[in-house]
Amino acid sequence: MEEEDQRKLTDLVVELVRRLLSQNPLNPQTPYSDPDPRSPHFQQSLSYAVRILSSRLTPSIAPDAAAIAESIKRRLATEGKSADALTFADLYAKFASKTGPGSVNNKWAVLYLLKIISEDRKSAKNGLDSSIFLPNLALNGVEGENSSRVLRGRESREKGWSNGVLLVAKDPENLRDVAFRELVNVVKEENEVSEEVLVRDVLYACQGIDGKHVKFDSNVDGYVLSDSIKVPRATRILVRKLCELGWLFRKVKGYISESMDQFPAEDVGTVGQAFCAALQDELSEYYKLLAVLEAQAMNPIPLVSENASSGNYLSLRRLSVWFAEPMVKMRLMAVLVDKCRVLRGGAMAGAIHLHAQHGDPLVHDFMRRLLRRVCSPLFEMVRSWVLEGELEDIFAEFFIVGQPVKAESLWREGYRLHAGMLPSFISQSLAQRILRTGKSINFLRVCCDDRGWADTATEAAAAAGTTTRRGGLGYGETDALESLVVEAAKRIDKHLLDVMYKRYKFKEHCLAIKRYLLLGQGDFVQYLMDVVGPELSEPANTISSFKLAGLLESAIRSSNAQYDDPDILDRLRVKMMPHGSGDRGWDVFSLEYDARVPLDTVFTESVMMRYLRIFNFLWKLRRVEHALIGAWKTMKPNCITSHSFNKLQHAVKLQLLSTLRRCQVLWDEMNHFVSNLQYYIMFEVLEVSWSDFSSEMEVAKDLDDLLTAHEKYLHSIVEKSLLGERSQNLYKSLFVLFDLILRFRSHADRLYEGIHELQARTVDSSLPSRDKNKSRKQTNDRSSEPGTWLSDGRKALTQRAGEFLRNMQQDLDAISKEYTSSLEGFLAQLPVQQHIDLKFLLFRLDFTEFYRQLHPTK
Repeated sequence: MEEEDQRKLTDLVVELVRRLLSQNPLNPQTPYSDPDPRSPHFQQSLSYAVRILSSRLTPSIAPDAAAIAESIKRRLATEGKSADALTFADLYAKFASKTGPGSVNNKWAVLYLLKIISEDRKSAKNGLDSSIFLPNLALNGVEGENSSRVLRGRESREKGWSNGVLLVAKDPENLRDVAFRELVNVVKEENEVSEEVLVRDVLYACQGIDGKHVKFDSNVDGYVLSDSIKVPRATRILVRKLCELGWLFRKVKGYISESMDQFPAEDVGTVGQAFCAALQDELSEYYKLLAVLEAQAMNPIPLVSENASSGNYLSLRRLSVWFAEPMVKMRLMAVLVDKCRVLRGGAMAGAIHLHAQHGDPLVHDFMRRLLRRVCSPLFEMVRSWVLEGELEDIFAEFFIVGQPVKAESLWREGYRLHAGMLPSFISQSLAQRILRTGKSINFLRVCCDDRGWADTATEAAAAAGTTTRRGGLGYGETDALESLVVEAAKRIDKHLLDVMYKRYKFKEHCLAIKRYLLLGQGDFVQYLMDVVGPELSEPANTISSFKLAGLLESAIRSSNAQYDDPDILDRLRVKMMPHGSGDRGWDVFSLEYDARVPLDTVFTESVMMRYLRIFNFLWKLRRVEHALIGAWKTMKPNCITSHSFNKLQHAVKLQLLSTLRRCQVLWDEMNHFVSNLQYYIMFEVLEVSWSDFSSEMEVAKDLDDLLTAHEKYLHSIVEKSLLGERSQNLYKSLFVLFDLILRFRSHADRLYEGIHELQARTVDSSLPSRDKNKSRKQTNDRSSEPGTWLSDGRKALTQRAGEFLRNMQQDLDAISKEYTSSLEGFLAQLPVQQHIDLKFLLFRLDFTEFYRQLHPTK
């Protein structure tokens, strides 16, 4: 078997040499003559050919057939032989795709051999040249009269020869045509389907239509060429790559059809509809390209010719060049379709915007054009909201969400930002400003019944250099959008504050609340406490709110409050809080202020409840102060210096003086505490907080600033007045002190009531008998009561007086001890408070360091 192969190889080499020596290219006119195998020239040529084929020299390059083919093609192109380069590329593609029995395995070696021979023949100018022995490997168009011209390297151009093509035809005038016909036969043997048919099928696939041989396979999710069709592997791979465009087209077209079928469902919305319209416009341009390509596909494809590169035909490789740009766009559209399938509104616009940040100018321009269409509905919503206050969002696509609420809750709860719908090209601060601008317009329209905002919005659009018409803003004009929002917000917010201050007198109402609910109007508060005091001492369930309202009216008319605005005075009312069976009027009485629209946006129900807490605390403080003043009125100096007590026993008189002194000292201590606490609350808390609030009202730029300033004002009062969450223990200790002071007042009243009875009995015992009878008749009812002193004699009177004074002194000692203990606990908690003003309260209460000296270790 090996001998037979060796014999065949030898015969092939002999035949190759015979064919090469059959004609001398130096003289094409020489007729064909078959060389004699026995001649010395033939034997020398055969020996040279065998030596070349038997050489074991290997190239110093990597065995890469594609690289060698690319090198040959590049050399041909640089020499100006573009037609030869295209012909070589076509032949190499077929040569490389040939596999199986009968094919060349070591393709790169064959290409390298041809390349080396060609380069060697070109560079050889002196010495022995292979063309002497193998003249048919000479350079193209070398023309000479004999072999000496080849040795001297003289060249001239003549048609009929192509570099790198091994001519085996015997007809010198028809060699290329014969080679082309043979190549056509080889191609037909390798391909059952012509390239024209494959091109048409690929164009059909790129329109989402199944062709004759290229069809969509759901199993592989793509267009494939049937395996039963015999085509080169390279062609099959190229067809599959080209059909990727059809797969992308199916995805984009399917999304458009699905979305438009669902419209006007909420899942699509106007932004989704605009996205589909933009995609459809891009597909229209794609259809135009396919129409041009289909027209070119009607022309036949020349297999190999000199004019092939300039012909108006369409091959698979040319189709790949045409599809380069549409493939980029279609891939991008498919990515956007996958990304936006579950998104809508501002979220969809933001997701598309992220893909616009691209360095490729083609992609950047494409995305910018697409986003202008997609964001058009979104920018129209912004324009309508900022300039008209209209929320045109029937599909819930906007990043501002509205909900039906009452007028007093419109500002706080009527509108809010939907972070999920906020596109990434609009910053959070700009979105907040957009929200506030439209919210201000709605507040003016609904709550303030004002129409002046319309002119303000027009002025803002003119100042920003935009128009109030639809379509005035678009994607890429973020600076213009921000300028419009800033101008509109500045003017509308200023107009809103002017309406609140001038038309609805916001500052005057805040001052009225301070004067009446925070008890800042001193003469009114004092007179009110005097007139309602007796009524509030009764059980709460027996008090008439109508009678209290009349007393409130009397207090207003009897003080400087009568000069206030009647609208303000009409809003001041009496409120009885829920009460139980054991509550007194003092515990349930309060004042309320009727803050109507639009003031109730600031003075909400929760805010008024906090004002009520502050009022109850201040009312309790004023009640304690009023109680101490009442006790002081009864503790007059003439009570203990009256001559009527001179007839009492010395021990009883000393006991009386000691009790009165104890009561006076305790009253002084309590009055010191209440007076300093009252000063702290009224001046260090209320007045300072009001001053800060007034300053912040002057610099407020919008309603949110005003709400923030008022919240800060109220929070400051609550925290400094021991009503905050962190001061609850201190607050409880303070109310224990208040209760002890009220207990002291009741004991002081009992003490001086008993002293007055003792004084009356002592005076009665020293009168003549006629005056005694008259005195007894006047006090008949009181003397008939058991346990009174007037029915007893002098001895019993002295005994009862001593017992009464001892009991009162014990009660006062108990109150004093409990009060001192509670006050020490209260003062001990002040230094650990976080608010510095509470530490200043300790300084005022213990200015002389009296309490610190009592307990130096604390």
